[in-house]
Amino acid sequence: MNGTIFPALLICLLAGNMQRAYAQDTTHKGYQLVWSDEFSQDGPPDPARWRFEQGFVRNEEAQWYQADNATCSGGYLVISGRRETKPNPGYQAGSRNWKSRRASIEYTSSSVAMRPEHAFQYGRLEVRAKIDAQTGLWPAIWTVGVAGQWPSNGEIDVMEYYNNGILANFAYADTGKFKAIWDGSFHRLDSLGGTAWANEFHTWTLDWDEDSLVVKVDGMLLNSMDIRNIANKTDGRNPFHQPHYLLLNLAMGGNRGGSLQQTVLPSSYLIDYVRLYQKGKL
Repeated sequence: MNGTIFPALLICLLAGNMQRAYAQDTTHKGYQLVWSDEFSQDGPPDPARWRFEQGFVRNEEAQWYQADNATCSGGYLVISGRRETKPNPGYQAGSRNWKSRRASIEYTSSSVAMRPEHAFQYGRLEVRAKIDAQTGLWPAIWTVGVAGQWPSNGEIDVMEYYNNGILANFAYADTGKFKAIWDGSFHRLDSLGGTAWANEFHTWTLDWDEDSLVVKVDGMLLNSMDIRNIANKTDGRNPFHQPHYLLLNLAMGGNRGGSLQQTVLPSSYLIDYVRLYQKGKL
């Protein structure tokens, strides 16, 4: 897409701006807004707030993450998934590593991560976004803890889409390297309203305090977990009692996204805003 907004997408953006006026008037009793990004300035995401993941990163996904696929336009953060062929700079002939055995990059996207200095502990995270519910795409809103190697740092999946469903998951460390204990919830897209539902903006929230994690979409409960007695089996720490930082990404293919053979590209994942509320003062 190279930062260009197609006509159909422009119509969607204008409609979304009308809905946003109502969202901005919403009050959060007992909370105050402590951090936000409304993506109101056209151009790259604010480097004081966000950084980028780069390259082939995880889950044997098809996309090469790069900054070029994320831009702010019309009041939205637009993350684009594209077919784009170029040499893999990390290619090593004969390598068995999934990152270096690929001679070429065939797909590109972006993963935008909150800068660690803005990591938060507890409060209400609110993200309004619109996904593209095609097979092969794997958009997400998620957090990981600032300390520890995954999954001992903890993972909160506020939203994932793949396999024709919406997921809300929590993960912490089991015994064994890179082995996680998952508390997951899967909601089939058909049960939420199907394609018509996916073609609209929705507001995902994470309510997080010392006792629990609660994830909702448009006020509907997706998943919750009591975290008072959670402990990693590796180090005995509770990874949900430390600051986490947010990631917004559009993964493609990999071990969850599915085949990209029939996926219509370029694709756009739109984020209207990110807002963080907390009780009292920081």
